[in-house]
Amino acid sequence: MDWSALSLSLKLAAWTMVILFPIGIWLGRVLAWQDFRGKPLVEAMFALPLVLPPTVLGYYLLVALGGATPLGRFYHDLTGQQLVFSFEGLLIASILFNLPFAIQPMQRGFEAIPIEVRDAAACCGLSGWRTLWRIELPLAWPGILTALVLTFAHTLGEFGVVLMVGGSIPGETKTIAIAIYDRVQAFDTAAAGAMSATLLIISLMAISFTFLISSRFKSRRHD
Repeated sequence: MDWSALSLSLKLAAWTMVILFPIGIWLGRVLAWQDFRGKPLVEAMFALPLVLPPTVLGYYLLVALGGATPLGRFYHDLTGQQLVFSFEGLLIASILFNLPFAIQPMQRGFEAIPIEVRDAAACCGLSGWRTLWRIELPLAWPGILTALVLTFAHTLGEFGVVLMVGGSIPGETKTIAIAIYDRVQAFDTAAAGAMSATLLIISLMAISFTFLISSRFKSRRHD
C-alpha cells in the first residue's frame, strides 16, 4: 500500500470538495433560477468534462498552466515554482474537471424548490441571505450533499487529467490512481489489488452515505 499516494489523493479530494462547495452553490443557484441569453451554452461548457476525454482536458490545462502562459508566469514570479507538476496545479485541474459533478446536482437541488416557497419567504420579509441560509440550503441539501460526495469520490479515482498535469512525483502529485497504474506496470498485482480494494471501499462508503442521508431526508419530509 502506497500510503503517501493515498494521503495525497484524500488531501486533493478534500480541497477540491471544499473549494467547489461555495462555487457549486452559487453557480447551481444561478443556473436553476435565472434565464439569460446563452444559458444552454454555459451549461454545456460546465458539463463538457463529462464527455471530453481526460487526456484532452489534461493537455489543454497543461498548456494553460505552463510557464509560457500569463498564469504560469504569475505563479512562478509569486512563488518561484512552476504551476504544472505541482500540487497547486493539480488542484486547479481537479477543480475544473469536477465542475459538472459539483454544479449539476446542486442545480437540480435548487430547481426542486417550489417558487412559491421563495415568494413566501420574500413576503415574510426575509432578506436574500436569510432566505438562502434558512430555507434554500436546507431544502436543497440532498443535491448539495450528493455533489460533495460525487466530487470527493471522482477526485480519488481520476487518472488522465492528474497524470497530464501533475505527472507522478512521489509526495507531490502521485495519487493513488497513478500508484495503482505504476504497480500494474511493474507486475506487482498484490499491491495494485490492495490499493484498488481500498479505493473501492472508500468510494462505496462515500456513495452509501449519500443514499443513507438522502433517504432519511425524504422520510422526514413525508412525516
